[in-house]
Amino acid sequence: MTRIVYVNGEYLPETEATVSIFDRGFLMADGVYEVTSVLDGKLIDFDGHAVRLERSLNELDMPAACSKEELLEIHRELVKRNEIVEGLVYLQITRGSDGDRDFVFPDPETTKPTIVLFTQNKPGLADNPAAKKGAKIISIEDIRWGRRDIKTVQLLYPSMGKMMAKKAGADDAWLIEDGYVTEGTSNNAYFVKNGKIVTRPLSNDILHGITRKAVLRMAEEAQMEVEERLFTIDEAKEADEAFTTSASAFVMPVVEIDGVALGDGTPGPIAKRLREIYLDESMKAAI
Repeated sequence: MTRIVYVNGEYLPETEATVSIFDRGFLMADGVYEVTSVLDGKLIDFDGHAVRLERSLNELDMPAACSKEELLEIHRELVKRNEIVEGLVYLQITRGSDGDRDFVFPDPETTKPTIVLFTQNKPGLADNPAAKKGAKIISIEDIRWGRRDIKTVQLLYPSMGKMMAKKAGADDAWLIEDGYVTEGTSNNAYFVKNGKIVTRPLSNDILHGITRKAVLRMAEEAQMEVEERLFTIDEAKEADEAFTTSASAFVMPVVEIDGVALGDGTPGPIAKRLREIYLDESMKAAI
């Protein structure tokens, strides 16, 4: 089935959707994005993603393409038209095109932002076999730009990191800066030692994960101990278990780091429990 996508106010077959070759998202990676999961045909944590989108736009002095209410309607319409039961809605907003290439931002009074949304159909998203197996992680140097708190479309190095992991026979990579773990290529990173969950605190160094925020709140409500601090990859290797969080993988157990098995080499009890809690609570609150 040909997907219906949304581009600048129009719902179109994906084969008919176009964006200018002078769009700054294409030429300069001058754009931001969000990904919202869909479970049972409903949006997971849409409000959180909408709030973060607004923050990203503000940080880059980029105008919004539409209101939050309009954005919700577009998401719902795409889910309906593409018959998505389990999957993702991808949203990208760029600074648009004024008809040529220039380092200087175009005048926002005369150049409208570009907005694109499309769906990805992913049956079995909630019951992902990978979550039962757990992920193998390698560590790599973090050489991304400094404003990782802004969810930009500058995803080349994260893509390279995933390819490094694949080449090494692993599933993903954790990034290391100044001796400490920042985050995963497309997720926030955690380890568990003696029942305590440890993760890096929020700053410009990491993405302010929407799933991260929800999972930490749920962990504390479940009387789990949480500590936000810097940690090294060696600490993580000595952990009882580890996991990552993201909008598309929810809570993903980690069973190996740089070839070192964690615990008995299978998904740990805290990661599994948090995944259960997150999916249960998120589906109850889905819209």
